[in-house]
Amino acid sequence: MLEKIKETVDYIRQRTDGEPVAGIVLGTGLGGLVNEMEIKNTLHYSDIPNFPVSTVKGHKGQLIFGMLGGKNVVAMQGRFHYYEGYSMQEVTFPIKVMKLLGIRLLMLSNAAGGVNPDYNIGDMMIIRDHINLMGNNPLIGKNDTSLGPRFPDMSEPYDKKMIRLAAKIARHHGMKFQVGVYAAVTGPTFETPSEYKYIRIIGADAVGMSTVPEAIAARHMDLPCFAVSVISDLGVEGKIVEITHEDVIDAAGLVEPNMTRLIREMIETSDL
Repeated sequence: MLEKIKETVDYIRQRTDGEPVAGIVLGTGLGGLVNEMEIKNTLHYSDIPNFPVSTVKGHKGQLIFGMLGGKNVVAMQGRFHYYEGYSMQEVTFPIKVMKLLGIRLLMLSNAAGGVNPDYNIGDMMIIRDHINLMGNNPLIGKNDTSLGPRFPDMSEPYDKKMIRLAAKIARHHGMKFQVGVYAAVTGPTFETPSEYKYIRIIGADAVGMSTVPEAIAARHMDLPCFAVSVISDLGVEGKIVEITHEDVIDAAGLVEPNMTRLIREMIETSDL
């Protein structure tokens, strides 16, 4: 695996300028952040050695290098999901590549279903913790100690300093936001009413089909991680309606300007 990572890193370095300090993974319907970037280089996933290819609508499948908030960043315009048939190692491969490219902060975004009855469609939820219900883990298998330890600590999966900064920026701009726990399931089905209820009972505030494998991979490599969900639908009794992927994309798109502003200002004001 390490040799493949290094091969990919070498390919990317030959075709890009500057070392990125932050890596950003843009979730469903949230790819518009790249419009705020001063783009220097764009690489299509299909052209990058060893890279998977995104197959989901709303995920363009491009690795974009440029300036955001006055700093060099790399953004994944489209991520990979376990439900697409990729292994956990393939899902998290780009995170390892970005780490070796030099990033010092990983920023994750997603569209999620709110199970907290206090949440509304259009809320942003800063993730403070997660529950892995995917039945798998990207670290299963032989451990490469050059990337991280066999048994990585997960007492702070999401960087508390970044959480405080995000909350400060959101309050300053009057953005409506929540701070909560994200539960990750495999998908690709949306949840049943009983599954929503179960997920709420065990302590989650929102549920989705991504993010947790990437966060685990980041912590394995001692890479600080920040994540934010856009609440695109509700899994609350009495508020559950039939939902489609297009509905999720549309709802996420409405919140995209706030999420974009939040991430840009976090990068701009942080000491990366």
